[in-house]
Amino acid sequence: MAFPTHRPRRLRTTPALRRLVAETDLRPRHLVLPMFVKEGASEPVPIASMPGVVQHTRDSLRKAAAEAVAAGVGGLMLFGVPERRDATGSAGVDPDGVLNVALRDVRAEVGDATVLMADTCLDEFTDHGHCGVLDAEGRVDNDATLAVYAEMAVAQAEAGAHLLGPSGMMDGQVGVIREALDAAGHLDAGILAYSVKYSSAFYGPFREAVESQLRGDRKTYQQDGPNVREALRELALDLEEGADLVMVKPALAYLDVLRAVAETADVPVAAYQVSGEYAMVEAAAANGWLDRDRTVLETLTSIRRAGADIVLTYWATEVAARLSTE
Repeated sequence: MAFPTHRPRRLRTTPALRRLVAETDLRPRHLVLPMFVKEGASEPVPIASMPGVVQHTRDSLRKAAAEAVAAGVGGLMLFGVPERRDATGSAGVDPDGVLNVALRDVRAEVGDATVLMADTCLDEFTDHGHCGVLDAEGRVDNDATLAVYAEMAVAQAEAGAHLLGPSGMMDGQVGVIREALDAAGHLDAGILAYSVKYSSAFYGPFREAVESQLRGDRKTYQQDGPNVREALRELALDLEEGADLVMVKPALAYLDVLRAVAETADVPVAAYQVSGEYAMVEAAAANGWLDRDRTVLETLTSIRRAGADIVLTYWATEVAARLSTE
């Protein structure tokens, strides 16, 4: 009988050997926690489609932020849920709007112990749910929206955000925001550009989380799922305009795109494990169809393996704490 000459299994025989030769690691510093804060809430509001995730009050947001930092997460991404919305999303620009108040709260709570990020987009604040202002025909007006983004970014930087996250997919948004930040003296405020954001079915639970008022869809500005070259073009433009970091969203359905971006970008690359990805695992685990803890780590490791330096995930605090104890 001929026996095999090569035996790759030798490197899998013990946990210590597997740890020694692991090609991809997942550490708390790689994880960013997205958080929602609801204006006027007196207690945290559970999000039905995202078990374990809530719309925070100002107080519970500060507490959860401190817990995340203690667990070692790399950063926090804040989203606001306002009481009132209008056609231009004015609450997003207002220094006393829910998101800007929350940024000040969290910055006062944790200081520079983590990286505080802000969603620089209008969809949570408009009464039509789109990421920009509309023209007379009801279409998203790219250039009019850019002017609002510039004002919004400055307000967020002044409220304490270390990184601004323009997620609306308007042409030229990174350049306009960079110019506005520099003109206002916020030279150190960075831009995490949502360079690759697809029009995806996986955003459904997020719309519950922010109480989205969306009518129609976002296909005219978010990217088309079949396209990769388009994503790389968007990436190149954002880098040219001054992006400090870039993002791919969603993560799991676009790991091939994430790999292409990671091989091209000369700045850190983030990926967003979005609400639908979270909800699928939680639902399957609740039905006993998956080992939840193993599945969570496997999905996060796959995103890291595809090339993400940073992963936004709703499991960030839980996983960071687990990794720290291990």
